[in-house]
Amino acid sequence: MNSKKELKDAYKRKKFKMGIFRITNKQNGKILIGNSTDLEAIWNRYQMELKFGSHRNKQLQADWDAFGPENFQFEILAEVKQDDKKTTAQLKKELAELEQLYLEELTPFEEKGYNKKPLPK
Repeated sequence: MNSKKELKDAYKRKKFKMGIFRITNKQNGKILIGNSTDLEAIWNRYQMELKFGSHRNKQLQADWDAFGPENFQFEILAEVKQDDKKTTAQLKKELAELEQLYLEELTPFEEKGYNKKPLPK
């Protein structure tokens, strides 16, 4: 039987799928673009928050409540390969930069999506 320490160490070494995801409202076409260091867990987290009415994105929450969970689709747009040479901070920076490219390309703001429009520079 594995000790708690062994289980913790194994968890720390585990490689999670990380990358960019999109959630699409199939009723109105609105999308949300995001990134995660654990793509397998993020959709579960979002679904639980939305189910209990506690998601921080109020527009997404309102549409989830109005249209129901069956009208939302989760998909992975891009994966970032983990490299033992990269630190967690480097991987998070890479994810943020990749997400920015998708935000610029798909412009999921205002009537097109749930992301907040970036402030002008």
